[in-house]
Amino acid sequence: MPQVAPSLARRAARLLRTSLFTQVVCALVLGITVGRLWPDVGTAVQPLGDGFIRLIKAMIAPLVFCVVVAGIAKAGDLKAFGRIGLKALIWFEVATTLALLVGLLAANLTSPGTGMHVDPASLDASAVDGKTEGGQLPSTTQFILDALPDSAIGAFAENSLLQVLVLACLVGAAVLHLGKTKVPAILPAIEQAQEVVFAVVGFVMRLAPLAVFGAAAHLVGEYGLGALRTYGELIAVCYGVAMLFLVLLAVALKAVTGLSLWKFVRYTREELLLALGTASSETVMPRMMQKLRAAGCRDDAVGLVLPTGYSFNLDGASIYLSIGTLFIAQAVDVHLSIGQQITVVLVLMLTSKGMAGVPGSAFLALSATASALGVIPAGAVALLLGVDRIMDSMRVVTNLLGNCVAVFAVSRWEGALDTAKAKRVLAGQADSDAPEPPATPAAGEPAALTKSPGAGTPPESASVSADR
Repeated sequence: MPQVAPSLARRAARLLRTSLFTQVVCALVLGITVGRLWPDVGTAVQPLGDGFIRLIKAMIAPLVFCVVVAGIAKAGDLKAFGRIGLKALIWFEVATTLALLVGLLAANLTSPGTGMHVDPASLDASAVDGKTEGGQLPSTTQFILDALPDSAIGAFAENSLLQVLVLACLVGAAVLHLGKTKVPAILPAIEQAQEVVFAVVGFVMRLAPLAVFGAAAHLVGEYGLGALRTYGELIAVCYGVAMLFLVLLAVALKAVTGLSLWKFVRYTREELLLALGTASSETVMPRMMQKLRAAGCRDDAVGLVLPTGYSFNLDGASIYLSIGTLFIAQAVDVHLSIGQQITVVLVLMLTSKGMAGVPGSAFLALSATASALGVIPAGAVALLLGVDRIMDSMRVVTNLLGNCVAVFAVSRWEGALDTAKAKRVLAGQADSDAPEPPATPAAGEPAALTKSPGAGTPPESASVSADR
């Protein structure tokens, strides 16, 4: 008898049950609806998103440590690791400078703040202090010192990525120096711990739809949609410039590696949508590391470049800061000369590097820039309070894609990228280098544990296993 095709409802139910992407899309739509119709409920479900982010953050430090130590030990070349770090920093500086320049050019051409004629005295400058919690951006010296751990346990307890990276580099170098003969059990233990962490991340990811629902409902419930009307032109300019910058990144990726950014977006659509819904790129760092490794990037390149980019390569934030600075100046009728705009770029090149992990960092960077120029009233920064949260999605996705492109580019320059494998994976084809499934155990023998998806795992199987 011919098989009867499943009904549309049954196929939709199966898709909703098995696809994380579909679950997150539905949660996002539902969250926006609840926040719009019942704002109080939207605010009440915020802990769903906050709890998910806390669980993911708990796994980031041990994961970065394990990936970096294993990457250095298996690569067997500490000099190559140093070259990867240097090339990554060069890429980060070029990318963020380009983002700042593109943002300034767009703000000059579109003038989103012109005609507002805002009186700075009418703005509540104290609201900015509440947003920043009285903090301040670290100086260059303090930033460098803060990257050096004064306690091995403290680096993990405080979830300081740069400190964890420094510790991982030292431990990886020590394991490489001592060799397998003196410490034969260390590397296998670290690799096994890494698999455990990936498994835990897979469990937590099942809660992703709840997190997106809570975050979206809270955003719409607390801030409403009024900012879309008041700051519509500014929002359109920022998102438009972000799209233009991503096109430039796509061209750079194609030129350096021959890979397609659009195919990478399709490959990581679940992670990008989750980052968009929760307005946090940290929630998807473990999955992004996993997928970059599966797409042919070597462990040491992924382990060093991606986490470092979270502190040094804030492309989306750079776009927002440059446009935001000119928007504020235009809104209070202050004309900035070419020399002053060059000062804006130079100041933001420094302040943007110390933003990661600082509450209200965007406002601190804007305030520092206004103070350096000396012509924009400090209180004018409060103009962006009503729109800052809406910009989170633009900043998060642009930052995330910028860091992933950096991983591919630096890996290609260092010979740490399997380009053929990357093209197969991004095209959705099964990887021929993937490990064979475990053999069926004989009667009476215990079944082998199934390995969690990692390096060498085909993208589809990695995605589905984590989704389920």
